[in-house]
Amino acid sequence: MNALSNKSILVTGGAGFIGSNLCEALVKNKNRVYCLDNLATGKLENLSELLPLPDFHFIEGDIRDFETCKKAAEKAEIVFHQAALGSVPRSIDNPLLTHAVNNTGFLNMIEAARLTKVERFIYAASSSTYGDSKELPKVEDTIGKPLSPYAVTKLSNELYARVFADLYGLKVIGLRYFNVFGRKQDPNGAYAAAIPKFIKALLNGQSPVINGDGTQSRDFTHINNVVAINILAAQIQNPVAFNQVYNVAYGERTDLNTLLKLITRELAKLVSEVAEIKPQYGPARIGDVKHSLANISKARELLNYQPEYSLEQGMKKAIAWYAENL
Repeated sequence: MNALSNKSILVTGGAGFIGSNLCEALVKNKNRVYCLDNLATGKLENLSELLPLPDFHFIEGDIRDFETCKKAAEKAEIVFHQAALGSVPRSIDNPLLTHAVNNTGFLNMIEAARLTKVERFIYAASSSTYGDSKELPKVEDTIGKPLSPYAVTKLSNELYARVFADLYGLKVIGLRYFNVFGRKQDPNGAYAAAIPKFIKALLNGQSPVINGDGTQSRDFTHINNVVAINILAAQIQNPVAFNQVYNVAYGERTDLNTLLKLITRELAKLVSEVAEIKPQYGPARIGDVKHSLANISKARELLNYQPEYSLEQGMKKAIAWYAENL
C-alpha cells in the first residue's frame, strides 16, 4: 500500500502523545494537516518541528464546542479523532469532565464530520471497553461490563460511531488502543502512564512505584505501530473494513514486574547505577483490569496491519528518546 499523501486531514488532540506522532507522519508524507487541540493535556512542544511548516496548521480549540469542531472539519477530507481525556483514575476522580470531553466532544466531532461530508472518520477507541471480561486474548465482538467512567465513555463512542455509519453512511473505523508507549508520552502528573513514569523515576535515581503486586499484565505496543494502523485505516478500500472496531496492539502480554526489569536493563546500558534500583509496591488501582491481551487477527485481515515493533524493539527506541529529552 502506498503512503497516504496529498490529503487534507484533521487530527483532533494533535498536540497529545499519539496525535502529535500521527501529525508528524502525515506531514512527512506531504499531507495538509490541521491540528485541533485545547492544550489541556497536549503540549505545543510536541509540535515544535511542525509549527513553522506551510502544510501544518494548529487550531487552538475545544471539542466541547460544536462550532469549533464544524469549522475545523470543513477543511478535512479525513478526520483522525484522537482527542480525549484519558486515564481510568482521572475518570474516577472527575467523571463529569471525562463525560463532557469524551462523550459530548466525540458526538460534536462526528456530527461535524457528517455535516461537512468528511470522507472517513477514524477514531481512537480503547481496550478499557473490554471491562470485566475474563476472556484472553480479547476479541472485538466479546466485551464485558465497563469498570470505570472512562470505559463507559469509550464504549459510548463505539455505539455512536455505529449509529452514524448505519443511519448516515459515514465511513467510520474505530481503533481500540491497548497500552501504547513511545516518544512524547508525558512522564509527569498524577495520571501518567506506567512506562514513562518508570523511566523518569529510574533516570532520577528513584524507585519506580508499581501499583499492586506487579503480576498484572498488559499488551504494550509502540507508537510506530499505532501510527501505521491509523494510516492503513485511512487508505483501506475494502467496504467490509468500515463500520468496524479493531484491536491495536502487538499481540503479546507482559506483566509489570517483567516490564520494569526490561526497562531497567536497557537504561542501565546508559546509566549503570540504574541496575541497583529496586521498585516500591503500592495499592492496586481501582477500576483496573488484571490482565489484557489482544487478538489482532481482525486488523491483520481487514486492515493489513502488521505491527513492526515488539515491546523490546520499541523500548529501545523509547528509552533513547527519553534519555535525550528528560
